[in-house]
Amino acid sequence: MRGGTYLMEEMEQGSLDMDRPGEVLRRAREAQGLSLQDVATRTRVPVRQLSLVENHDYAALPGVPYAVGFSRAYARAVGADEIAIAAGVRRELSSSDMANAPRYEMFEPADPARVPPRYLAWTAAVIALLLALGYGLWRSQMFTPPSDEQIAAQISSQNAKPAAGSGAAAPRPAPAPTQGPVVLTATDQVWLRIYDGTGERLFEKQMAKGETFTVPENANNPMILTGRPNAVAVTVGGRPVPPLGRPERTISDVPISAAALLARPAAPATGEPAAGNGAAVPATAAQQ
Repeated sequence: MRGGTYLMEEMEQGSLDMDRPGEVLRRAREAQGLSLQDVATRTRVPVRQLSLVENHDYAALPGVPYAVGFSRAYARAVGADEIAIAAGVRRELSSSDMANAPRYEMFEPADPARVPPRYLAWTAAVIALLLALGYGLWRSQMFTPPSDEQIAAQISSQNAKPAAGSGAAAPRPAPAPTQGPVVLTATDQVWLRIYDGTGERLFEKQMAKGETFTVPENANNPMILTGRPNAVAVTVGGRPVPPLGRPERTISDVPISAAALLARPAAPATGEPAAGNGAAVPATAAQQ
């Protein structure tokens, strides 16, 4: 069986100048014992198009670039000189009516054997869609404030815990005389809710950095619920008080009346709420 070596010898001897490109390709295919279907499998060019190339029926192809491109793919598949084949095809086209026919492409088509399968494109599209959906779900969960049901369940679970050394929760202290307005200032974007001892909402909002809220002085035991106590600076009559809780830890039922805040112990240097009494720490400690 004679293969690519036979073809190269023929081309070196000038047989390509005497034989038409389709004949050279056909002899190369038959020398390797290949059928048109075998070549079509290697090149991904349909059998019909390969048959047109062999028979020099270039007018039946979509255009000159396709005729040259299919011929080169055919030549590579059977071990022929694709440059010489392409030159022969162009010579034949220049002497035929097809040279004056309208061209559908301004470039030669890519080698069909190198074109990725269609299922790879679909797989990539599905993966991209799944990633986009996952990212959207993650953002919705990160930036959506807790629902009323979630907040109610959290408060109920915390209120259900009995006070230490007692079988029931300790009663809340009665409202004490105020000693100045209580002002909450957002040091970063933060969601919070302010409510009184009866559960009535006094304020609920996603506060922007620098936004403030003044707790009504006549509120009945006002309390706060938030998931970021470190993002809220609190002052009483302009006097900063210790942080309301640990950073990024949800707090609820924390009294924020003037008397309750001024009675809070000072926080230690670590930024954790202290257990004993002491002077109030600066407002910057609430942001750490």
